[in-house]
Amino acid sequence: MPTAREALLNAALTALAGRPWPAVRMVDVASAASVSRQTLYNEFGSKDGLARALVRREADAYLRGVDRVLAEPGGAAEQLVRLAEWTLDEARSRPLLRALLTGFWGECLPEPRPAGRSGAGPGLPAQRRADAGHPAPGALVAAARDRSLAALEQGACRRTDEETAELALRCELAVRLALSCLVAGPPEGVGRLVRAVLSGPGWRAAGR
Repeated sequence: MPTAREALLNAALTALAGRPWPAVRMVDVASAASVSRQTLYNEFGSKDGLARALVRREADAYLRGVDRVLAEPGGAAEQLVRLAEWTLDEARSRPLLRALLTGFWGECLPEPRPAGRSGAGPGLPAQRRADAGHPAPGALVAAARDRSLAALEQGACRRTDEETAELALRCELAVRLALSCLVAGPPEGVGRLVRAVLSGPGWRAAGR
């Protein structure tokens, strides 16, 4: 059974699927989650706080998904192709993730404002302080790159610093190529595009 916090976040996400964020009312979110409006304000502080928590959860869910995709067996190149295809599919179906990865929010999504001085002080619950901000697109891509690199290096033969740096670049390229296809298309060509890049000169031992 979800906690009150998870129920509220789920209710907010469901409401967002049917209307733009400015039209989502806190009272409706609380009612859909079967909790009081006071519980909602206690948990998130404000509608901006709810937006920050919703977006933060989406970023965290994406990074957990990166871990799951790269936990599947396969060579490094094939795993990165799979990561690019999965990233593209997820971003196409999840508007909040698409906004996080591209920086294009629009008027319908809850681009969260940074928490003010009173919104992140030590007197607040730890979870609400953790919702103080969300990663910029470059930071989220970098986090995906770092997690990808860590996953691909598990159990691998020892690499030189140069090979590790090259593999990190390939990890980042896989995600950035997915985003390029998301913005400019064609989305169905991301696997072919990533394979072409990763099979080019310079892949060497880092890609095996």
